Amino acid sequence: MKLYDTPLAPNPRRVRWVMAEKGIADIEVITLNLMEGQHRTPDYLAKAGLANVPMLEMDDGTCVTESVAICRYLESRYPEPNLFGRTPEEGAVIEMWLRRVEMMIATPLMIGVRHTHPAMGALEQQAPAVGEHSLQGATRALKVLDRQLEGRDWIAADRLTIADIVAFTALDFGRMIKFRPPEELRNLARWADAMRARPAAKAGMPQKSTA
Repeated sequence: MKLYDTPLAPNPRRVRWVMAEKGIADIEVITLNLMEGQHRTPDYLAKAGLANVPMLEMDDGTCVTESVAICRYLESRYPEPNLFGRTPEEGAVIEMWLRRVEMMIATPLMIGVRHTHPAMGALEQQAPAVGEHSLQGATRALKVLDRQLEGRDWIAADRLTIADIVAFTALDFGRMIKFRPPEELRNLARWADAMRARPAAKAGMPQKSTA
C-alpha cells in the first residue's frame, strides 16, 4: 500500500498518528508538495478523484481519500490497539465524539487557518472574516470539550481513541496562527499536554533544527 501524504496539514497527520499508534511500518509514504500543486496533477486526480490529501492506494489499486475513512480501514487491517470501539455501545460513543470534534472544532480551526494565514493564500481564495468567525466558533466548542474532560483522561473512552487524535491534530494545527485555547480550560490543557507527550505526536512531523 501507498499513503500519499503532506507535512503539517492536520488531516494527513491523523493517518500518520494512527499508523504510529498501531506500529504500522509496511505502508510506503509518498510526500506531496501542495504548494507546488502535486495533488492537482492529472495522474493524482485520476486516482483520487479530487485534489485531496491524504490518499491511500491499496494493493489492488483501490484509492481512498478522507482521513477518517483511511483510519477506519487501517483499524480493520491492524485492529490493535483499538481506536474505534470494542463494543457497539463504545463504538457509538466514540463515533458521537468523533463527529462532534470534527464538526465543532477541527473543521472551524482548519477554515480559520486557511483563511487567515498569509501562506495559505497560495491554496485558498481567502476571506479573513470567514476565518475569524470560524475561530470564534471553535473557541466556544472547546468549552464543551473541556467539560467532557472533567475527571477523565480521554474524550470518548477509557483510552486514546480516534476522537482524541482528530481533536488534537486540529488544535495543534491552530498553532500556525498562534491560536491558543482560553487559559481557564484546565481540563483541555491537561489533555493536550498528554497528547503532545505521546510518541505518535511526532510521527512524520518535520523536526526542528538544533543547529
